[in-house]
Amino acid sequence: MAAKRILLIIGGGIAAYKAIELVRLLRKAGMTVRCVLTRAGEQFVTPLTLAALSENRVYTSLFDLKDEVEMGHIQLSREADLVVVAPATADLLAKMAGGIADDLATTLLLATDKPVLAAPAMNVRMWLHAATRRNVRALRGDGVTVMEPDEGEMACGEYGPGRLPEPEAIKRAIDEALSSPLPQEGDFSGQPDFAPANHRPLYGRRILVTAGPTHEPIDPVRYIANRSSGKQGFAIAAAAAAAGAEVLLVAGPVPLPTPPGVVRVDVETALEMAAEVQAGLPVDAAIMVAAVADWRAADTHRQKIKKDGSGAVPPLALAENPDILAGLAKSAERPPLLIGFAAETNDVIDHARAKLARKGCDWIVANDVSADPMGGETNRVHIVSQDGVDSWDRLPKQAVARKLMEKIADELDLRSPPDSD
Repeated sequence: MAAKRILLIIGGGIAAYKAIELVRLLRKAGMTVRCVLTRAGEQFVTPLTLAALSENRVYTSLFDLKDEVEMGHIQLSREADLVVVAPATADLLAKMAGGIADDLATTLLLATDKPVLAAPAMNVRMWLHAATRRNVRALRGDGVTVMEPDEGEMACGEYGPGRLPEPEAIKRAIDEALSSPLPQEGDFSGQPDFAPANHRPLYGRRILVTAGPTHEPIDPVRYIANRSSGKQGFAIAAAAAAAGAEVLLVAGPVPLPTPPGVVRVDVETALEMAAEVQAGLPVDAAIMVAAVADWRAADTHRQKIKKDGSGAVPPLALAENPDILAGLAKSAERPPLLIGFAAETNDVIDHARAKLARKGCDWIVANDVSADPMGGETNRVHIVSQDGVDSWDRLPKQAVARKLMEKIADELDLRSPPDSD
């Protein structure tokens, strides 16, 4: 890493202070860092601070003739091994996506021929706005690596995704970007954002994935749930993003990190999951991996249910949860490809065929969990459709996900070919 050169573009916003620590980490790792500070960024950190830490001149203006003589902006944009934008504000992302070059930072980004990594930071509503999602999708399609922001409390008092990732996380992303070769066509295991668009078979597609269990509260401390770990669903979301898709992951309560390039919405109950699935439409394909609880407590107690010493078991009335998969199959916005999952303990293929007919979906991905319970690292699946059964050998869940993406990409091309430019 000693020879690696980073061009760090620092946008505005309170998160700009984290760039100071990022420079320190990069210098400690032996990297050369040149900083470009936007006009908004200068309101939060000073050129003097960055120059002292980077041990290099800090650039701020496109029209500084002295800089053009000593270090032209074209040379500055191309001598680095990696261009990093942190924080990448909504304004910077929009300008990057639109090819706008109205200051030094955006001119460098448009002129560079090197990989670009952006670490977003903005208000949660700005991050979730359709315009920002569209810009992020366009940037990823152009080969820019756009990290997912952290979730938490904002300086404005709101809570949600939009916080700048911690400097250590950005440093790890930089290390990965510098060490990862371009993936070959059909290889979804590498760094997806560096692959040209036509190397990614799901580019331009929108994919919805559900994953994990649901927790149906009985009282403030108890709930109805199942053993789903969410690992297969998260692997599928990651593989879909790696294949170029815009991915919405609706996740039940699991302690798994958000896959790169995936928009994640966390839910707890089946009712919440059903609402988020509906809000996420329309999509090209929906992959319903979540193990949704069949029932919920008809009445949730406000206080913890206490034993009264009589030995009598308190009554627990149950209500049926919505069938999200079947409801989606009947929806006016039914995806062109609708896939359900079935975890079975016996007669796996027979139960999958029955579920396929009952739910009205296109495929059922079935697996036997009698010997290998939920939460394992491998899976042996059977893809059941009207055309028959495609049985796969046992594979790591990530490999199952990648293989499934190849099959989905082929099927979508048959059902609804992507728009041509």
